[in-house]
Amino acid sequence: MTQIESGDVVKLLVKEKLESKYVLTNNEMDFPLNESEVLEELAVGDEVEVFIFADRRGGLSATLAVPHIKKDEYGWAKVLHVKDREGAYVDIGTSREVLVPAEDLPKLKSLWPQPGHHLYLTLRTDRDGGLFGRLITEDRMLDLYEDADPEIFNKNIIARPYRLLPVGTFLIGVDSPVRIFVHESERKAEPRLGSDVSVRVIEVKEDGTVNASMLPRVFERLSADAEQIFEYLEQAGGKMPFGDKSSPDEIKEMFNMSKGSFKRALGTLMKAERIEQQDGWTSIK
Repeated sequence: MTQIESGDVVKLLVKEKLESKYVLTNNEMDFPLNESEVLEELAVGDEVEVFIFADRRGGLSATLAVPHIKKDEYGWAKVLHVKDREGAYVDIGTSREVLVPAEDLPKLKSLWPQPGHHLYLTLRTDRDGGLFGRLITEDRMLDLYEDADPEIFNKNIIARPYRLLPVGTFLIGVDSPVRIFVHESERKAEPRLGSDVSVRVIEVKEDGTVNASMLPRVFERLSADAEQIFEYLEQAGGKMPFGDKSSPDEIKEMFNMSKGSFKRALGTLMKAERIEQQDGWTSIK
């Protein structure tokens, strides 16, 4: 008999129907399944695929919500909420949240993931059958990454950090698990674990890995005035009632720059396709 444990995905038979639950079996062990999870009534003898987990009483229960991340398989899990002493709770596609323990996260909490970020991980269980997320290690990443297509050279791709070091940031491509390294000299600041980052491919190496930069291309780099205006727009919710037609006094009071400098900065931002102007308003594109 194959022992069924917490975290397993198995096919079981419907043994019987009780008042508020079904009893599933593999003819060796029985598992309760809440009736509230079942959209269409099951009949005795039906076979169903379920996810096994340890319930609050320490027993094993079944759910029809089979996770998209399973034991010994890696994938993206969305961060739901974060607790300082516990860690990050993530969604693996089932009804139960899974914890990535605080000790597995960066020492600096300013680099911890935030809700909405995604962590690349697999599912593990502790001795009591409790579920938790295990972040991918470098050794496993070296086994799992896909070779990058040389044609992505000098293109921008979206990636998420999985390993943070003083020397640089290691990331995984979102659309395909390409292994990416950004040297600390190629970034303005260290990104949070699991955050979406746009990186520019500066080298596709012979081993299929990628070196990339988080710095803009030279022609994309903004002047100090343009940076100031763009930061103001971000803080103002992406829109401001200032533009080419604003008076010099308004511009001076708000941005402490001349109208000529203001218009040049707006021109830079528009050329970079970062903003647009309409009806006296300037908005982030």
